[in-house]
Amino acid sequence: MAETYDFPGDLLAGQEELHQVRAELSALLKRLPWSVEPLDGFSDDNGWRKVERPASPGWTADEQAEVEKLRQREHELAVFVSTHRYWAEFTGTDRVDARAGLKHTRIRNPE
Repeated sequence: MAETYDFPGDLLAGQEELHQVRAELSALLKRLPWSVEPLDGFSDDNGWRKVERPASPGWTADEQAEVEKLRQREHELAVFVSTHRYWAEFTGTDRVDARAGLKHTRIRNPE
């Protein structure tokens, strides 16, 4: 049976927001053109697999700013979660197991 942990509320909230920010960033990057700068399309079949990309109009200044904002928030949250005082309670593989447990814990909204 997997061990359960009594994670502090601020750590749970930080991890949950980190999940949300990463999901939002991933969805945004999937919607954006493949290149930040405008570039012509290309086709290359000289490697081990064929690679094709359509022409990219590049990202707008607003899109670049949104990606930067999300990446900055992701970094802040990752630092907060990974350096939280709670981890001082653990050593070695216990800390690794607890961290893995947090990554898979979701805050349940009461209904």
